[in-house]
Amino acid sequence: MENRKNTKSDYTKLKRKIYLKIIMFSSIALTIVLSIRSLARGFVANAIITFMDKYLNIDYDVAWSFYQYGIRNNLDYLIIIAVAVFFILLCRFLLSQFSKYFNEINQGINILIRDDNKAIKLSPEMAIMESHLQTLQDTLSSRKREAELAEQRKNDLVIYLVHDIKTPLTSIIGYLTLLEENLDMSIDEKAEYIHISLEKAYRLEQLTNELFEIAQFNLRSIELSKQQIDLYYMLIQLLNEFYPLLSQKRQQATIHADKEVTLYGDPDKLARVFNNILKNAISYGNADSIIDITVETNDTMLTITFKNSGSINNDELERVFDKFYRLDISRSSDSGGTGLGLAISKEIISLHGGEIYANSKDGYTVFTIELPISEIGRPEQGN
Repeated sequence: MENRKNTKSDYTKLKRKIYLKIIMFSSIALTIVLSIRSLARGFVANAIITFMDKYLNIDYDVAWSFYQYGIRNNLDYLIIIAVAVFFILLCRFLLSQFSKYFNEINQGINILIRDDNKAIKLSPEMAIMESHLQTLQDTLSSRKREAELAEQRKNDLVIYLVHDIKTPLTSIIGYLTLLEENLDMSIDEKAEYIHISLEKAYRLEQLTNELFEIAQFNLRSIELSKQQIDLYYMLIQLLNEFYPLLSQKRQQATIHADKEVTLYGDPDKLARVFNNILKNAISYGNADSIIDITVETNDTMLTITFKNSGSINNDELERVFDKFYRLDISRSSDSGGTGLGLAISKEIISLHGGEIYANSKDGYTVFTIELPISEIGRPEQGN
């Protein structure tokens, strides 16, 4: 209710100015009309007759008759005509006032269209509209800067990936060359070189897929296909898929959730979200640590948290959901991706009507997903 009142009072100055000008204009018109009516019956009549007699050489009796029958007897009609003229002038005045304001707004919109970065200035009584246009200008400028930054990050990332591709490719060529040139190499050496080449080939495939993901990102539109999901079973499957990665870093992952909890959403898209978050928790978490996955519900919200040991500084924490942003440490490691995973995850959660955010303190990093209770399917309770 308070917001509605504020909206109504936004244009108080404008309405007051228009009302005052209407009252002033109407008062002047009324004063003139009443003056004509009162004066026409007094010395004004004598002045008109004398003027006609003296300066137009019209006989006094003829001048008096003209005034009597031409003006006085038609005085009501003349007043009506005067009122009509003033009404037309009033309408013209009002239209000119509104045209002035529309022209000011149009000039402000043109500044936004041309992206001139000029200050938008309107009449004082249009202060609220000026504020709205300036807010829009700031928003558009901010989005432009974000788009330019994202494009720059994408270009930088492509350069990093192209550079990274050379490393495994050079290794593969080197080891294959050794195998080709040393035909009498021992079986153990061959097996080692083949194993290393295969690992580098997998890394090369990963980098190629990341380049393809970048190229396809702008063409991608996310559409949801919702259904009832066994959330606990989905998380169990997730841990099974990541068991090799967890084992490599001697990490463990535990689930704290009701085994009956279910979720209404797109299973493929949400699985991708959980996949991205757990992958980050493994990649940037400390070795020999435990990753806690917790699911909690209340009357309005379902909350899923992924907690891992390891900190992210505040500057990087604010940007982890930006497109094409990677943590600095990922650029020198095999775990670094395109920086699209968390950005896409945020978009998926937003499409489900929820939020995703991260915080880091006391040596731990926590990613939190919140989904509204209206989107949650609960198990039926028995009688």
